[in-house]
Amino acid sequence: MPQDFIREWDAHLAHEKRRSDHTRRAYVATAERFCAFLSEHRGGAVDASMLATLGANHLRAYLAVRRDDGLGNASAARELSALRGFLRFVGGSNASVPQLRGPRVRKGLPRPVAPDEALALARDVEEKARSGWIGARDFALLLLLYGAGLRIGEALSLTGAALPLGDTLRVTGKRGKTRVVPILPAVADAVARYAEACPRPITKDRPLFLGARGGALDPGVVRAAVRSARRALGLPERTTPHALRHSFATHLLAGGADLRSLQELLGHASLASTQVYTAVDAAHLLDIYRTAHPRAE
Repeated sequence: MPQDFIREWDAHLAHEKRRSDHTRRAYVATAERFCAFLSEHRGGAVDASMLATLGANHLRAYLAVRRDDGLGNASAARELSALRGFLRFVGGSNASVPQLRGPRVRKGLPRPVAPDEALALARDVEEKARSGWIGARDFALLLLLYGAGLRIGEALSLTGAALPLGDTLRVTGKRGKTRVVPILPAVADAVARYAEACPRPITKDRPLFLGARGGALDPGVVRAAVRSARRALGLPERTTPHALRHSFATHLLAGGADLRSLQELLGHASLASTQVYTAVDAAHLLDIYRTAHPRAE
């Protein structure tokens, strides 16, 4: 049954590949959609022997259906990558994965948020929260993303063992890789204020950032609050929690940080991932030049 090897693949992604929960859910959903498509497209049960006979035309047909659903180039490329991994896993060492060139994806540059905009965003989220402690929580979380360059998943995986925050914080990132990031006094103060206001005890084995009902905070709650705040402030749609991490990187680079240090602070596996911020900084300088230089027009 397809469900059997999809479950096995999910376990493989979790324990051997050490993929994040978000990535696992996306990859498993892609595999489930693909198997449902094959069942209708080819008829009959989907099993390992059927998957072994697939050609590039089957992948192409699946992506065409997904395109009709409104899938863009970047998402199509991610789904194709997931399917290759899935077919390789099901086929084992003798797997023959169909070769199909993925759609061309234009790599967009991260859009940094100005320091005053980042602070205004965090304050607006805090002010609109339904209670004081939730406002303090969201303000502390957003300051942590901007002040330390954390991914939202990294911040939400912190436990009460991190308290009280000192000058540095050990963070577990993608694939279980740990790194140490510096903590600004303003960030530590915001987290301490939240911890004091929280109506539930934050113990060493519980999440640092708690939801309204006492469980782990759902990242969707934070993203929704940021969406509301950015509309109220007139900020662009790209102003997301992850954009605060981009801003951290861009502002450090503009302040003189070298790429290797920035790579360590961000937890990037390769320097190539960090080098995109040089383009961001160059774009920012060009904007300043065009605005300020009398001969720029």
